[in-house]
Amino acid sequence: MKEYTPFKSGKVREVYDAGDSIIMVATDRISAFDHILKNRITRKGAILTQMSKFWFDFTKDILPNHMISVDNADMPEFFRQPEFLGNSMKCKKLTMIPMECIVRGYITGSGWESYQKSGEICGIKLPQGLKESEKLPEPIFTPSTKAELGDHDENVSLEQGAKVLEQAFPGKGREYVEKVRDFTIAIYKKCADYALTRGIIIADTKFEFGLDEKGNIVLGDEVLTPDSSRFWPLEGYKAGQSQPSYDKQFVRDWLKANPDSDYLLPQDIIDKTIAKYKEAYQMLTGKDF
Repeated sequence: MKEYTPFKSGKVREVYDAGDSIIMVATDRISAFDHILKNRITRKGAILTQMSKFWFDFTKDILPNHMISVDNADMPEFFRQPEFLGNSMKCKKLTMIPMECIVRGYITGSGWESYQKSGEICGIKLPQGLKESEKLPEPIFTPSTKAELGDHDENVSLEQGAKVLEQAFPGKGREYVEKVRDFTIAIYKKCADYALTRGIIIADTKFEFGLDEKGNIVLGDEVLTPDSSRFWPLEGYKAGQSQPSYDKQFVRDWLKANPDSDYLLPQDIIDKTIAKYKEAYQMLTGKDF
């Protein structure tokens, strides 16, 4: 059996070159505040992979995506070992666009902090008098440049984003940044509207895009998982306060309250976190995990 080693290892994902495709493996690692925590969240990687599959299928009418298969039988023998079952996705190779495409439908987190200081989020002027967690009049696109592991991503304006992409794709910077903005908002709107019917508010999320061999923009990476999004329960939602969540905000809140934790979670926080991931999966897909 041929052995494979990842050519890219991120905070949560490991990516392997399988010749004509890549294998993207979602591990059980969890990160917060740009740190990889010392714990593993059991089966988290499988939930992330299966949730991404659900959304890739759901959004392919808006934009093609890089997913080929989540069936390990379609992958090289190495990826049929137990540690890869359920958490691996065979994907098309893409030339990635070096930008995190963040969309915010509600005002929360760093966006709320920025708005309180300046009335703006990432240079976008917003109406006066918005409350914490309030739905924005329209979703806003607030991209960031991708940082190296351990560094903070940097928020950029549309103009700055165009310059970043111009360096990567000469003559195409402005075109690409406008296209990924439009795709980001269109995908978010469709998925957020659907999620509301399942009892979940998608407050914000991030997407990543790449170019296929023909130069077409394709949706890549992961989609609308609890690691890349803020999911709130619709039941009990009320603007003017922070919201309970189905995502790793739960972990962030515990870390903030326990600054001396050295990024080590107690078992009960691990158990509650995986329960929230499973509950979000079940609510959104209608399937038990």
